[in-house]
Amino acid sequence: MPVSALPGMGARQCDGGVSFRVWAPNARGIAVVGDFNGWSATADALTSEDNGYWSGDVAGARIGQQYKYLIQNGDASFWKNDPYAFEMTQSNGNAIIPDPSFDWGTDVFQMPSWNDMVIYEIHIGTFHSEPNTGKGTFESAMQKLPYLQDLGINVVEIMASDEFPTDSSWGYNPSQIFAVESSYGGFRGLNTFVKAAHAHGIAVVYDVVYNHLGPGDLDLWQFDGWQIDGKGGIYFYQDWRAATPWGDTRPDYGRSEVRQYLLDNALMWLEQRHLDGLRWDATNYIRNVHGSDADRAADLPEGWTLIQQINDAIDVSQSWKISIAEDMQGNSAITTPTAAGGAGFDAQWDEAFLGAVRGALVDQNDASRDIQGVAVALDHRLDGSAWSRVIYTESHDANANGHARLPEEIWPGNAGSWQARKRSALGAVLTLTAPGIPMLFQGQEFLEDRYFSDMIPLDWNKAESYSGIRQLYCDLIRLRRNQSGTTGGLCGEHIVVHHVDSATKVIAYHRWSAGGSGDDVVVVVNFSEQSYPSYSIGFPSSGIWKVRFNSDWTGYGPDFGGELSYDTEATGEGRDDMPYNGNVGLGPYGAIILSQDRS
Repeated sequence: MPVSALPGMGARQCDGGVSFRVWAPNARGIAVVGDFNGWSATADALTSEDNGYWSGDVAGARIGQQYKYLIQNGDASFWKNDPYAFEMTQSNGNAIIPDPSFDWGTDVFQMPSWNDMVIYEIHIGTFHSEPNTGKGTFESAMQKLPYLQDLGINVVEIMASDEFPTDSSWGYNPSQIFAVESSYGGFRGLNTFVKAAHAHGIAVVYDVVYNHLGPGDLDLWQFDGWQIDGKGGIYFYQDWRAATPWGDTRPDYGRSEVRQYLLDNALMWLEQRHLDGLRWDATNYIRNVHGSDADRAADLPEGWTLIQQINDAIDVSQSWKISIAEDMQGNSAITTPTAAGGAGFDAQWDEAFLGAVRGALVDQNDASRDIQGVAVALDHRLDGSAWSRVIYTESHDANANGHARLPEEIWPGNAGSWQARKRSALGAVLTLTAPGIPMLFQGQEFLEDRYFSDMIPLDWNKAESYSGIRQLYCDLIRLRRNQSGTTGGLCGEHIVVHHVDSATKVIAYHRWSAGGSGDDVVVVVNFSEQSYPSYSIGFPSSGIWKVRFNSDWTGYGPDFGGELSYDTEATGEGRDDMPYNGNVGLGPYGAIILSQDRS
């Protein structure tokens, strides 16, 4: 058959049938076989385009039919799935000719500004399970969108959901990166979820995995039969650069066809799936073989330029969508614009915030609690912008790999205790009042205590059992997003940690955007079990400061104190390098948020 005149990769509808195109530069011949030709190995041979690509139009092939490529190399032949397959029967099954049409209706979504974002990370398989199965799908997750909207969430981050081996996984072992996990509902399930999330005012960010592929059920492995020393063939490095902690399956970022494959994938999620951003898994392993800035000899310059290329392409076509890196090296170049030599990400996960805050909260002794470290973490800048970091105390990694959920680590075996509830609430206060983009992990707001596993669904009964803690998060998010118009400073860039007392274990910090009444915010956090009925701190302006939030309120826990918080008047001489001072009441392991009414 002649080569296809239809541009693009994979299987696409054409007049009278389906066009197929695949890259296999070392193949001697390729046939596309499937339901449309009785799986005949000789019926539909593709034609070489003399550039490593093979293509052809198969008359009579139609949407929904299954297919594979039969690739010949010398005397050997290989049955391979389409690298660009949008739909699979399962990870080790067959590709399906997709129906690209989807009724998006009037889906035109307004992305929240960076300083208004509150991210909620979910794992589709465990977030909300289907009745009688214990497994989650996009359809079951959709049922909780009104709940997330009520909580105040406006960005959901979906853990990696590319097609992966078996029906249970974290998702960071993708076998087909253009296909969505079939057990979750495939790409139609994802499309439907995104459309519904947008209708609830919630953006959707999707995790992509480009630092390695597979390694299980990976048809890209030795795709056209060519390889060197048993390595992965045309899609992968053929030397020491192939090695990752997850297998020798690092893509060859220096090969133009592989770069195009990954670029096409990134743009597909944003353009065809209407996703609002990408969170890249382990970018440090894209730019360095060992994932470490300390080992410059292992740098991958072509990985760095690939990151730049993809981020530039996103900025050109959809600049309002967010690109987030999980780099974990504290490297400011990650969020530096590409024009200045940086990687061009909009934000990156801030591991320093996680380590300092979580470390202080799980310490069992008040005397050794490192609040100086917390003070540094509150204003840790990865570059000049506060919004270039994502801050959190729980994530899928932080709640696994030898670690449990934060309240469980505070008191192992007794995550519902007073101590665990009080101190984990301080983590919520810090996350939602520090400069940065705050992120929560599924179930954090109702004290889910089990370590994260792809086999254990959330216990939604806890949402009622700990409804007070859930309300605490709801109230904090409302203040963080300034929905009452009295805490505008929490949406601002600026912070001064003006009071750090290692003896009393009390921290106070001033947040502001433009400054003034209704904007200036003062947050006071007590990291000790000692209560302080009258504690003096500095304030940036005189007058009445009203308590907008008190973590010791009995509505958040019937055994909380609640009686210590009160509005205060800032007067007199300065304190803590502030022009005024006032007294506040602090409960044990308590935090308060104060601001002034607009004048």
